[in-house]
This record gives sequence, C-alpha cells and structure tokens, in this order.
Amino acid sequence: MQIINLNNNLPHKKEEEFLKIDFSNLFDFDFKDKKILDLKTDSNISFLEQEDKENYESKLFSITNSLDKNQKVLKIEKDTNEPIILVNSLKENSTLFSNNLLIEVKDGVKASIIEVFASSSKYSAIFANRVIKLGKNSSLEYVKNQDISSSNSLVFACKSVQDDKSNLEISNFELGDGFVVNSFENKIDSLNVNYELNGLNKLRDKANTSTLVRTTHNNENSRSNINYKNSLLDNSRAVVKIKSIVTQTGLYSKAFQNCNSILLSNDAVVFAQPFLEIFIDELEASHGTTTGTLDKDQLYYLQSRGIPKNEAYNILLEAFESSIKDNLKDEKLKEFVENYKKESFI
Repeated sequence: MQIINLNNNLPHKKEEEFLKIDFSNLFDFDFKDKKILDLKTDSNISFLEQEDKENYESKLFSITNSLDKNQKVLKIEKDTNEPIILVNSLKENSTLFSNNLLIEVKDGVKASIIEVFASSSKYSAIFANRVIKLGKNSSLEYVKNQDISSSNSLVFACKSVQDDKSNLEISNFELGDGFVVNSFENKIDSLNVNYELNGLNKLRDKANTSTLVRTTHNNENSRSNINYKNSLLDNSRAVVKIKSIVTQTGLYSKAFQNCNSILLSNDAVVFAQPFLEIFIDELEASHGTTTGTLDKDQLYYLQSRGIPKNEAYNILLEAFESSIKDNLKDEKLKEFVENYKKESFI
C-alpha cells in the first residue's frame, strides 16, 4: 500500500510550509502492511481511548488520522516523581505504523515525560500525532528522543494547548539516520503562558530531518523561546523553519527564536529560516541564525595546551551540542539524555 493512495490531501514540497522537504520517496513507497504501533511504558499507567474528532490545520495531522482515528489519552492528575517513559519501537520491516496520543496535565500538576522513537526495522515508517494540553498553573517537561535507522521514516506532529500560567518545555533530540519531519504548533490563547522548544539535530551519514515550528501569541504576557542547534556531518541535511506570530491581542508578549548550525563536512546541508510576523509594538522579540564550522582558533588553543587534535575537536563539538541538554531542568531527564543507548529500546 502507498500513502499517496490512502490520502488525497498530502503536503507537497512546492507549498510554502513544506518548501525544501521532499516527501515523494515516503509517499510513493509500497508498504507490505499497515498497523497501529503500541506505546510501551515501564510506568504504572493506563491509557484511555477515544475517537480523535478534532480538525487540525496541519496536513501532517490528517495523514495519521486517515490511517486511524483512535486516540489514546494519558491523563496526569498528580505530580510525577519519576519521568513517564513512552517507547515507540519499530521492529517489523516494510510496515506503515501510526499512533495518536493526547497528553492531559491537570491544573497545578508538575510532570515530566520522555518519549523514544527507535527502530531495528528496514523500510518502515511511523506517523505519530501528539496533542499536549496543560491546565492552569501546570508544568510539563517533555523530551523526545528520535533514533531511527537509515531506511525508516518518522512524521511527528505535535499540537500544544495551554491554559493560564502554564509552563511547557519541549526538548527534541534528533539522533537517527532516517527521514524525519517534525511539526510543532502552539496557539497561545491564554494569559501568562510560557512555551519553550529546544532542539538538537545531531545528524550523520544521510540523515534528513526537517522541523517546522509555528507559534501564535493571541493573549497577553505570553512568552515563547525557540532554540535549535544543528550538528551536521557527512551527507546529512537539516531544515529548520520557525514562525512566530504576535497578533493585535498578544500585548506584552515575548517571542524569541535562535538557530545555530555547525557543518562538519563539505556535503552537509542546512536550511534555516526564522520568521517573525508582528502586528503590535508592545512586545519583545528577536530572531537570529548562524552557520559555520568549529572555531579554528579555539581548536588551535586547545591543541597548544597539549590536547590532541581529535580530542580537542570532540571537546568543542560536545560544548556546542550540550547547551541544549543543559536547558533541561529535571536532573532525571538530563541523566536519561546523557546515558541514552538505543539498544535499550529496540
């Protein structure tokens, strides 16, 4: 079965939103089977189930819903002492997987979640929809670790809905070698909301990862901070498109964007596009992007102190990449990221 035959409303690289992203190999591939991928967890939690009746703006959401409209629901009603770990493991070859999850954090609750996407399969794909809803005064740290192998694909669409004075911090780590498209959207309609999205694209070989971020400030005193790092080697490729909109009702908002890239080979490619669309003067906003290589002066300095060139190279690279990890506030999340091994999840 081919995705192009299952859905007549597919994204195309000629559309402005999906410019620079070529879905053709994924949509034309003939999968042997189609399945809903079970979410595995080592926590003592249970999922409710419901039909996903919501209409989404992003075409990426519609693909998953065309495969299956069943939505699992994870309700978090008390503070989590340990992070909830969710695992998506692709083990069957040439299979089109999907799953759909709604995460609800109740008023005043503080929680943390780790979600892993890993694969030992060949020529498989997963379409995953995630909706995160935060109640008043609630807080969630959500970490996504993607580590799929080269012939696999992941399309991950995440929509956030936040109530007054809620705090959402998402950290997205792209470590795999496959074809990945991420979409993060947040319409901030409540007061005093904080939204942070930190991402590291650590790509090697022929890894191809695209990230689309769209944040809209519709109410007062909200803050968004989007920060991405790209570390690209070999023939890897990254697309990062960040769009922040502050409407006339988004008074005193703060909207920040930053994207820094290091190209570690001549064949690595990055396309970074921060974009601000602002309709008022009463706000703070900034955006920026840089692309370069490791600092030769710093490399020379470390070597002059007796550090071998390869070791000095790794020190500088680790310093560049670790800044995203350092944004994690929950020490158990940071420990997980630092000690992560793919073999534990496939």
